[in-house]
Amino acid sequence: MSTLKRKAAAAAGAEAKKAKQSNIASFFSAPKPAAGSASKGAAPASEPAPKFDKAKWVATLTPEQKQLLKLEIDTLHESWLSLLKDELVTKEFLELKKFLDREAAAGKKIFPPREDIYSWSRHTPFSAVKVVILGQDPYHNHNQAHGLAFSVRPPTPAPPSLKNMYTCLKTDYPLFSPPPAKGGLLTPWAERGVLMLNTCLTVRAHEANSHSNRGWERFTQRAIDLVAAKRARGVVFMAWGTPAGKRVLRVDAKRHLVLKSVHPSPLSASRGFFTCGHFRLANEWLAERYGEGGRVDWALVEGGSVLGEEKKGEEGGVDGEKEEGKGEKAGVVEAVIKASVVGGNTIVKEKEAGVVEAVIKASVVGGNTIVKEKEAVAVVEKNGAGEGEGDENVAPRVEA
Repeated sequence: MSTLKRKAAAAAGAEAKKAKQSNIASFFSAPKPAAGSASKGAAPASEPAPKFDKAKWVATLTPEQKQLLKLEIDTLHESWLSLLKDELVTKEFLELKKFLDREAAAGKKIFPPREDIYSWSRHTPFSAVKVVILGQDPYHNHNQAHGLAFSVRPPTPAPPSLKNMYTCLKTDYPLFSPPPAKGGLLTPWAERGVLMLNTCLTVRAHEANSHSNRGWERFTQRAIDLVAAKRARGVVFMAWGTPAGKRVLRVDAKRHLVLKSVHPSPLSASRGFFTCGHFRLANEWLAERYGEGGRVDWALVEGGSVLGEEKKGEEGGVDGEKEEGKGEKAGVVEAVIKASVVGGNTIVKEKEAGVVEAVIKASVVGGNTIVKEKEAVAVVEKNGAGEGEGDENVAPRVEA
């Protein structure tokens, strides 16, 4: 009996030691790469792709389901198909597909082209997602929509909302240059892990929102929820405008970074979008979470990079030390504020020849931030989503 007790105790001790070693190994596994050690544009570590036998799944479908879901079977990337397959066979989605078939049978022109409806899934497989940018309705004129929110194909010029995104990017990354010929093709972002997903995936030609409330909203919400649930180490969600903000209400802000602002539409961009700093804030968070290789290079010019030379800051820098004697010269106002949030905009009011309001980006919790404003009066743009912002993705009409 004593021998059995000794063996049992020894076995228990071995298991405890093994569990302890396992916990230690788990704690130290997949360390964050050192600054500069990761390759440019490397994707964040992702969860193993689920095992999925596409042919076996297709074999379970009824003949009617196979006919209705032919586009999804043929063009939805397998990494997304494996996760969305149950949603595809719901009554709601099958009714959506029947509606689209009736539209086509009635001779209605639908955008984007059928083969591009799920191009977002092929350009950005599930395991590659770093950033999610949410759009609304696809562009509804010729040679515009091709399955990526905000993006248009050449020779269509960048629509107003996208041009405002370029302006915001230029503020965050002075090295950014818009594509040549006023271009608006965003496939380079998609291939670097930026999922650009519209709420509705189709629209009738020249009729904005004509396919809304037909079932796409449920489907795309499921895609958002899957990213939030299964990309466990975290991604960045950019929700611009009130409708987009509602789409990320269930996203765990402790696991992911959720950035909200007004929409980049000309109807609302002046109320905070240009200074929201989302592109830089996204990269700061990704670098903190995954190392520098996890950042997104937002460059759209072939061979270019916005990450080649990080901005050094204005003269004097933001280094936690307030310089002396400059606040009264040449209209330069310096204000020391205490940042109480991570990201977003902080409004600082400093009385100097009248009230000057400056917008700063707070990227740390606590501490002092020095703000330099080189104009006598600064334009204040408060971050936040309001009503009546003009949330449609509206592009200039270009005939085929």
